[in-house]
Amino acid sequence: MTDSLVRLSNEPLDVAAHLDHAGADWVGGVASFIGTVRNHSPDVDGEVVQLDYSAHPSAERVLAEIVAEVTDAHPGVRLAVSHRIGTLYIGDLAIVVAAGSSHRAEAFAACREAVETVKKKLPVWKRQVLTDGSYVWVGSA
Repeated sequence: MTDSLVRLSNEPLDVAAHLDHAGADWVGGVASFIGTVRNHSPDVDGEVVQLDYSAHPSAERVLAEIVAEVTDAHPGVRLAVSHRIGTLYIGDLAIVVAAGSSHRAEAFAACREAVETVKKKLPVWKRQVLTDGSYVWVGSA
């Protein structure tokens, strides 16, 4: 399906807009994933207080390619995928994925595949800032 929502954003992500986009008259179910900033990470010693996401200039194009791959692999699925960039704090939304399909199995499969592929391929990096001011860079691509 070519009717997908694909976005990198400096602004807070709108879950309702993603769910709306994934829906349609023929959609029987929407599966979603909302990734939030947490106060800890297995990559660091200490408490995380913020994440600073930065993206390669090609990141939005790569995100569109990922969405196209997933929709090609799951015909009849509507996808909405957005990833934040910039500074995020505990509880902020880092990624939102919504997949709508006639049946739940396809929606769940496409949603999971989109999340896992974004995590693996999207050229976005995060700097995890700790309470003591130190930081650790984590690459997700």
